[in-house]
Amino acid sequence: MNLRCFLTVGTVTLGLAATAVHARDHADGDPEPQDRRYCSATARLLYTACGFEAQDDDFVAKAKCINLADASERTQCLSEAREARAEAGQACRAQLDWRRAACSVLGEGRYDPAFEPQHFDSNFHQLNNPNPYFPLGIGYRWEYRGGSELNIVEVADETKLIEGVTCVVLRDLVYQEGRLVEATDDWFAAALDGSTWYCGEEAKDYESFAGDHPQRPELVSIDGSFKHGREGDKAGLIMPAQPRVGQAYLEEFSLGNAEDVSVVLSTSYAYGVDPGLDQLVPRDVALRMCNRDCVVTRNYSLLEPDIFALKYYARGIGFFLETQPVEGTTLQLVGCNFDQRCVALPAP
Repeated sequence: MNLRCFLTVGTVTLGLAATAVHARDHADGDPEPQDRRYCSATARLLYTACGFEAQDDDFVAKAKCINLADASERTQCLSEAREARAEAGQACRAQLDWRRAACSVLGEGRYDPAFEPQHFDSNFHQLNNPNPYFPLGIGYRWEYRGGSELNIVEVADETKLIEGVTCVVLRDLVYQEGRLVEATDDWFAAALDGSTWYCGEEAKDYESFAGDHPQRPELVSIDGSFKHGREGDKAGLIMPAQPRVGQAYLEEFSLGNAEDVSVVLSTSYAYGVDPGLDQLVPRDVALRMCNRDCVVTRNYSLLEPDIFALKYYARGIGFFLETQPVEGTTLQLVGCNFDQRCVALPAP
């Protein structure tokens, strides 16, 4: 074997050995927190996992780099790998801080909600206690627009049985400049107490490429897909039966994959009452939808620090507006097929 090659392989081997020792040190002990701060303990464990993932990605990137024949390309590739590793480390730390902040509103308890069939309805053609802020009528259809995006959501006459709970299927299609970029089947359960639960999703991201003939969107990712009961994933609350200001809840629990949090900001929103909540809100739409009875939530992902959106829900219609104050963007309802308030809605 070439001596230089041996030294390189030997260095990698030592690095892997050190990583294995580090992993063993973290895995051998009991992860049960003595202070019962389960949310914070979860954050620390996920921070460790994030670090290992960043290290794995770094090794793979370097393996690709050493197979480039051109010396300048190889040097550039290794430089980019080092930068990516440093950025990944910073991202892991930012996630840890973001998760810890979320624990302060979610609480430190374990996340293990009761998800039993006897607590849920099974007939979506005639629900016993439908949630007015998250209607699930079969055939209901919503159309949203924002920038170059068109988003069409429809309640299909289909159900999926998850851990004995009957969930209805919402088909969610997103188009950018007329091209399909996302196609998702969301699965929701209607609890007998009136709350609505998010049981999972089959998410598919597409991209179109110039020169393809015929032009067909290509599946490029299924990231974000999850299902209650699979690989430790758990359902989340998407809309409480009676939202309360300050109420915080997980919409989904698929660690390292899909972890959205919502905090209720208002249950009596009307345009002109709270300037902070009016930011980016189209006045005409809000006046039509809200009579001091709209729910506003702050929604964010534990995987994306410092990014959040405000979501607005109207009684009888459900979600009708999303604003992202930092980016200055909106996604707005422009039509639905089951309520007169949706007729001739203004374009964003």
